[in-house]
Amino acid sequence: MNITSCRVRSALLVALAVASSAPVMAQQPRRVAPEQLPYTWVLTNSDVSVDVPNSGVNIYKPGCVAVTYNVGSDGVPYNVMVAKVVPASDLGKAAVSAVSHFRYAPSKINKQGEPVSTYYVVPFNAPDDPKEQAAVMAPCKLPGYAPT
Repeated sequence: MNITSCRVRSALLVALAVASSAPVMAQQPRRVAPEQLPYTWVLTNSDVSVDVPNSGVNIYKPGCVAVTYNVGSDGVPYNVMVAKVVPASDLGKAAVSAVSHFRYAPSKINKQGEPVSTYYVVPFNAPDDPKEQAAVMAPCKLPGYAPT
C-alpha cells in the first residue's frame, strides 16, 4: 500500500467515526404528548414534595404552569424548565420543584428505557370540579406534542 492510499484510508476511517457518532450526539429524545406518556413511562411516585412560596405575584389565583422535561433512561426527569405560566405568577419554581421529584419506570413496551421529551401542566388553586379545572389548565397546553 502506498502513502497516498494510507492517508485516504485514514481520512475515511476518521470521517466514518465522526459521522457515526454525530447522530448520537445530536439526537433529541422523541416528543411524547402528556396523555401518551404512560405508554412509555409509568409514574411510580404518587406524592411529591413541592417548594411553594409564602408570598408572590398571583400565587393565590387559579392558574397553571406548563413544565417541559425529559425522562432519562433511568426514569429521572432532567432539563426541567418552565414553558408557560397562566396567569403570570411566581409559581414557576414551585412547578419545577414538583416535576423534578417525579420518578418513572419503563412501561412494558419501553423495556429499553428510551428517553422521551414531554411536559406536565401543574394546576394551582384550581377548582375541584373537573370541567372548571380543565378550563384553568387549558391555556397551558403546549403545541408540538401531538399524540402519536
